[in-house]
Amino acid sequence: MHATNSRGHSPAFLQPQNGNSHRSSGYVPGKVVPLRPPPPPKSQASAKFTSTRPEARATFAFSSEEQAQRESRKQKRHKNTFICFAITSFSFFVALAVILGISSKYAPDENCPDQNPRLRNWDPGQDSAKQVVIKEGDMFRLTSDATVNSIVIKDGGLLVFGDDKDGSRNITLRTRYILIKDGGALHIGAENCRYKSKATIVLYGKSDEGESMPTFGKKFIGVEAGGTLELHGAQKASWTLLVRTLNSSGLTFGSHAFEKDFSRGLNVRVIDQDTAKILEIERFDTHEYHNESRRLQKFLRDQDPGRIVAIAVGDSAVKSLLQGTIQMIQDRLGSKLIQGLGYRQAWALVGVIDGGSTSCNESVRNYENHSSGGKALAQREFYTVDGQKFSVTAYSEWIEETPQFLHMGEIIDGVDMRAEVGILTQNIVIRGEMEDSCYAENQCQFFDYDTFGGHVMIKKNFTSVHLSHVELKHMGQQHLGRYPVHFHLCGDVDYKGGYRHATFVDGLSIHHSFSRCITVHGTNGLLIKDTIGFDTLGHCFFLEDGIEQRNTLFHNLGLLTKPGTLLPTDRNNSMCTTMREKVFGNYIPVPATDCMAVSTFWIAHPNNNLINNAAAGSQDAGIWYLFHKEPTGESSGLQLLAKPELTPLGIFYNNRVHSSFKAGLFIDKGVKTTNASAADPREYLCLDNSARFRPHQDADPEKPRVAALIDRLIAFKNNDNGAWVRGGDIVVQNSAFADNGIGLTFASDGSFPSDEGSSQEVSESLFIGESRNYGFQGGQNKYVGTGGIDQKPRTLPRNRTFPIRGFQIYDGPIHVTRCTFKQYVPTPDRHTSAIGFLMKNSWQITPRNNISLVKFGPHVSLNVFFGKPGPWFEDCELDGDKNSIFHDIDGSVTGYKDVYVGRIDNYLIRHPSCVNVTKWNAVVCSGNYAQVYVQTWSTQNLTMTITRDEYPAYPMVLRGINQKATFPQYQPVIMLEKGYTIHWNGPAPKTAFLYLINFNKNDWIRVGLCYPSNTSFQVTFGFLQRHNGSLSKMEEYEPLHSLEELQRKQSERKFYFDSSTGLLFLYLKAKSHRDGHSYCSSQGCERVKIQAATDSKDISNCMAKAYPQYYRKPSALKPMPSMLKGLCQGCGTHQVVFTSDPHRSYLPVQFQSPSQAETQRGDLSVISINGTDFTFRSEGVLLLVVDACSVPFRLTEKKIFSFADVSLMEEYLKTSIPPRSIVLLSTRGEIKQLNISDSLVSLGLAKPANLYNKGSTIFLGFSGNFKPSWTKLFTSPAREGLGLLEQFVPLQLDGYGCPRAGTVRRRDLELLKQTSKAH
Repeated sequence: MHATNSRGHSPAFLQPQNGNSHRSSGYVPGKVVPLRPPPPPKSQASAKFTSTRPEARATFAFSSEEQAQRESRKQKRHKNTFICFAITSFSFFVALAVILGISSKYAPDENCPDQNPRLRNWDPGQDSAKQVVIKEGDMFRLTSDATVNSIVIKDGGLLVFGDDKDGSRNITLRTRYILIKDGGALHIGAENCRYKSKATIVLYGKSDEGESMPTFGKKFIGVEAGGTLELHGAQKASWTLLVRTLNSSGLTFGSHAFEKDFSRGLNVRVIDQDTAKILEIERFDTHEYHNESRRLQKFLRDQDPGRIVAIAVGDSAVKSLLQGTIQMIQDRLGSKLIQGLGYRQAWALVGVIDGGSTSCNESVRNYENHSSGGKALAQREFYTVDGQKFSVTAYSEWIEETPQFLHMGEIIDGVDMRAEVGILTQNIVIRGEMEDSCYAENQCQFFDYDTFGGHVMIKKNFTSVHLSHVELKHMGQQHLGRYPVHFHLCGDVDYKGGYRHATFVDGLSIHHSFSRCITVHGTNGLLIKDTIGFDTLGHCFFLEDGIEQRNTLFHNLGLLTKPGTLLPTDRNNSMCTTMREKVFGNYIPVPATDCMAVSTFWIAHPNNNLINNAAAGSQDAGIWYLFHKEPTGESSGLQLLAKPELTPLGIFYNNRVHSSFKAGLFIDKGVKTTNASAADPREYLCLDNSARFRPHQDADPEKPRVAALIDRLIAFKNNDNGAWVRGGDIVVQNSAFADNGIGLTFASDGSFPSDEGSSQEVSESLFIGESRNYGFQGGQNKYVGTGGIDQKPRTLPRNRTFPIRGFQIYDGPIHVTRCTFKQYVPTPDRHTSAIGFLMKNSWQITPRNNISLVKFGPHVSLNVFFGKPGPWFEDCELDGDKNSIFHDIDGSVTGYKDVYVGRIDNYLIRHPSCVNVTKWNAVVCSGNYAQVYVQTWSTQNLTMTITRDEYPAYPMVLRGINQKATFPQYQPVIMLEKGYTIHWNGPAPKTAFLYLINFNKNDWIRVGLCYPSNTSFQVTFGFLQRHNGSLSKMEEYEPLHSLEELQRKQSERKFYFDSSTGLLFLYLKAKSHRDGHSYCSSQGCERVKIQAATDSKDISNCMAKAYPQYYRKPSALKPMPSMLKGLCQGCGTHQVVFTSDPHRSYLPVQFQSPSQAETQRGDLSVISINGTDFTFRSEGVLLLVVDACSVPFRLTEKKIFSFADVSLMEEYLKTSIPPRSIVLLSTRGEIKQLNISDSLVSLGLAKPANLYNKGSTIFLGFSGNFKPSWTKLFTSPAREGLGLLEQFVPLQLDGYGCPRAGTVRRRDLELLKQTSKAH
């Protein structure tokens, strides 16, 4: 199909119609239409030539002789014609074959833009003053390096980067900017013809020089209406997860650099040659003592062959070094320099026991003073049995070294903690040309490097933009609107915007950026896929104004997101308090509440999709959902059809967040949408606490709630929260939380009465307090100490006293169900609990917090902890602290079914049969519970005391949610069908409101409020309509003359005032049904208003008069259940492993390897496969063979060999293991010699292992033509065991060669397809 322009030329591309005259409906992005001339029209002459018309025929008479002659000539002519035809035909076919052969070799590929035959080669040269305009009729192929001032491509102009089939070109284009508009196009490769060579666009220029273009500024690639930008580099995997742990230098135990630590003599280290583990660290003062020399001689004599030994001199070592010791070092380590070692000479050696001189590396340096050096260095490289290379270095001088980071490559304790590894280099590069240091007005007070990089901006009504596999380096500027990739107010960029081929960016590598990664600004329907953002300033993947919807972020990775200066939420502490130009007056911003929200994924509207993404190392949060009250920035003034905070959540599936400070996932808050003023001096767009996520159907608060689903979140190593989630209804499921300060915190939609009540649930999830991932100090890991079940050194979320919690209850209502908690072990310095409460909580808390079907592992010391006065908890005397409570529905927490668990000193909820659990600081009680919401008017700093009539000696003093508020609020949790009195520490409030919260129909309590004896009252009842604040069904309370009369008429609107005690008694009894999680009844919130008239200013505390007159004997209205027996059936998550590739099956394998002492005690040796135990008691080897292609697992062989049968086992390993098998091997008893190393090499080891004089050996291997990364060998020294080891082995990997049973379901890909259909 062809189209022509006004000059009769065919355009390079046929473009889609999108409200712009430069597009045509036939365009297929990435498909180059070959520019062949159209076939010529048939002329009138040719038409006449081919037409038929009647002709006159003549008749002639011939003689017979003439006829014979004529016949002979005819035959001769036919023969000549045939020969001629044959020769012509042969020539034609030969020519055709040649032409076809040439064309098949050299014909242009219509998918490749650089092979367009209409293109002309273009070489603008090196001229930084040249301003290039590529316009209609200009169709250029750039073939060499060039430098120009600027390039404008417009009016059908086309610029294509030349390419070679072998990818041999290397083209660099330097320019201040490229502007594409009005039908102009820039192509480097295409979707169906990837660019093979190296193409680099360098954007140069300083911020304080040259012209600034309207809208775009400087150093940019800009796409305006009608512009086309198609960049498609060579396809490669963007990022993945490590399959093997890489510590420093790739070594399991870190690279070993042994240095002089000013300890005199010979400093010796012994390293295991198979695992690289340091076995022994010793110092021998051979300078001063002969006995130390003898001790070193014995030490070396006792070492096993093959051990790696590193030795370094400290100060001096030869004065008392005996000849026998020197000979031992020569014989066993191969040293040639030890014999002539002199006084204070620096000597270092790395060698192998009995390895000879060829295995020894050593050096000697003469003594020099500290200023002149004198370093002796010895170094050798080795390989572990797992195939990992490591180096051992010995220095005879003190040298400071900075260790590298640990990169975990394993599933630890059932949680996928494998580190992300990405490819930053691409063959299409856009980069900013940078200065050596910061300059001009580029926030140099915060940055010592140049932050004025390049940027790419795409504006509305572009023709086509698709970017794939492009590297963007040194992009972005510390100026608003200048980002590496910026879709600026583009509107709908999918089919809704008229784009047949929806806009996307795919496989981008954005690194060392100076402002964000990708900004989606006023743009909907964009796909961002397989993109990496590394080492960037400010929010990385950034949705800007709160109106962006239907965008999909699929399998993107953000690493190391640092603070920037653009918005308050980008800033760190110092930036926040320093940048005060946009605040009102002398206001000083508060970093914790105004700023400090730097996030890898900043999602300003819930109707967007996040699938398979990863965020690691964010300054504040990995993923942050926030909710704009109204559009902000350049979208201000737009009228949204639906409020973001009411809009249902888009897809959230299989995302991982780790190593961030504030939270991995944060769902809460908004931004300030008004300018700074005297009323609110904070800066525009600072963090704001006003928004609450409460999704409803069609974003209509009058319609039912729609639960937001967080499906498959993995959050680990986050300092504060793995996830902080506020709002409702919200469901978190199939998720894992490990090594966080707090695993998961739920916070309610808001405070009654603004919140009608909602729910939050977490189910089928795993919580790990402190895993076997001990971490590595550095980066976000600022705190180290001892912890975990083995009390080893490890990174900590906060300091050593911070109380680690798995699930944290803030207010509620929440529901925790089918969850498993493991490894919550306190230390002498801190409390650690599976379930805990928000510390220093002044907020309300509801008894509708429900927990059921939970499971606690053997290393959980505190199922729940209610806090105690001390570090972090402070005095534990705020209202929420005192009223902490939850409902143990089935007894899976406490062992008692259908009970409530509260703080041990809360007597509002007690009865005589309650059970104290002192170590939890908790009390377990049966009963029915609700809340009373008490609000007073114009009574600041008023403290309320509430006392239950059965426990007058144990009143609860409440400070109120906000003592400085005009309307103080108090929300005690109370046991129903009991009597209470309320007192004040000042004059009684003249106006008080009492709301019935979480009361079901006919639930009641009796209250007596303290007032001066001369007070008169007006008491009214009504249903408060929360949405509009109106009252309905109002009734007046009438006074009675005795408490007995009031008790008989408790269902009526009556009150009794006992002037002798000063108590106003009335019954609070619910008249209507309450639905679901609503705080109030379906008719509205039942409210009692008390207006008191008195001129007394006395303190209204009636305790002394009220009791013992109104004391009642404590009683239990609901008897305590008996303690449950046996294990909880069906409790805990049914999932054993939580990974970022949920479509893959993993086989959990555990080894229990006891020490010699534990074996003598009778402890079993165990291999557990998917929860099935295989035990053995006798000395020898247990060997299990499992089919690697069967799910959940199929055991094909179980064998036990005695140590006497080692040769039989070796033969079995070599010849009898079927292909595609997982081999699990564990020993029991002391191993003097296990000669199976060679046979283990064929099962996955990189080299034969030293299996002499071991306490225990464990091996995981694979039989087949594949070397998986998970093969491992573990050994322990003599008499020691390996304890409990856990591994997760992947099943049905492609490399195993398993027969295909069918297509593996990929839920992530199904959801991605669903989003494209929804678009």
